[in-house]
Amino acid sequence: MAGRESEPGALLLRGARLVLPDAVAEGQPLLVAGGRIARVGAGGADGTGARALDLEGLTVYPGFVDVHIHGAVGVDTLEAGPDDLRRVALYLAREGVTAWLPTLVPAPVEDYRRAAAAVEGLMREEGEHPAAARAVGLHYEGPFVNERQCGALRTAYFRDFATGRELDDLPTVGVEGATHLITLAPEVEGGVELVAELVRRGWIVSIGHTRATVETLERAREAGARHMTHFLNAMSPLHHREPGPIGWGLLRDDVTVDLIADSVHSDPLMLRLVLRCKTAAGVSLISDAVAPAGLGDGEYRVWGETITVKGGRTSNERGSIAGSVISMLDAARTVRGLGLSETELARVASLNPARLVGVDGECGSVEEGKRADLVALDPEGRVRLTLVGGRIAHESL
Repeated sequence: MAGRESEPGALLLRGARLVLPDAVAEGQPLLVAGGRIARVGAGGADGTGARALDLEGLTVYPGFVDVHIHGAVGVDTLEAGPDDLRRVALYLAREGVTAWLPTLVPAPVEDYRRAAAAVEGLMREEGEHPAAARAVGLHYEGPFVNERQCGALRTAYFRDFATGRELDDLPTVGVEGATHLITLAPEVEGGVELVAELVRRGWIVSIGHTRATVETLERAREAGARHMTHFLNAMSPLHHREPGPIGWGLLRDDVTVDLIADSVHSDPLMLRLVLRCKTAAGVSLISDAVAPAGLGDGEYRVWGETITVKGGRTSNERGSIAGSVISMLDAARTVRGLGLSETELARVASLNPARLVGVDGECGSVEEGKRADLVALDPEGRVRLTLVGGRIAHESL
């Protein structure tokens, strides 16, 4: 095994447009030292001794944070070992992602255990390998979800919550500070009690794959569920007499949502509706990418069945959409095309997902003292530089 890499050297980023939390700074320098953003703008230390990078014509955003991704480049998080996950992490860095949450679908317990151990191994060995997107925990999509809103998930492994012992079959990542996020449907047997117990244990609970009534959703919110997974998708549709999850989610200001902005899962007009109601403050982007992401059109074996990718759309053997093959970069381009400003884009692609999983104190915005998790895009929206903790994970300057 390679020895632990030394602390990253200082970098001075020159000439770029910097997307700050509330403004865009034109052509201001940014100094990176000790893996963090040491200075934004002129003044203070001059960066003597730092490697200078000319980023004129580029725009620097906080690195993207993907909290819902099942895999990419042929790797499925449910079947992967640490080396496989590193391949995904390297791909993600090329797409501007600096932090991610490997996501698991309902599966046998032994598969969960193997996958959680792989994520733990990846996180423990992060500094011993070339810079790549940083895993910050684990996301369980299910198994406590509604069969009538299963999407591409395998119903054979769905569960109810009755005794509390069911949570023993959801292994955690034994790394200090690791995030544990779970998507569940509060209407399953014992669902609201499940929300309360998970929150008590420090988990982040998101509502998804659900047909819950407004009354049940309110009880889940009171128990601590304050987010909704791939909003609009895998939930009962909006109806004027039964507003359900969509009507409730649009109107609850203290509930955030995430979106798959690929123009396949939801029509762009519906994405605009959600952004209008929730504003950029209440929305996170996700990829929901599956193993074929990054490989192009074709047929692939995923979750025990054949997934066909054609023209950027996935389809399983039942004809259902089965995740996406986009990256966060693709999602960012989509919402920029819907009219979001650069600062709003930084919120939905970086700060909001970082805040959801509790790492916004470390990353998610371009601010002094935070980790130097940054991505520089050219005017065509291509990634030209990705820094993860001040280390260059991708460079095309």
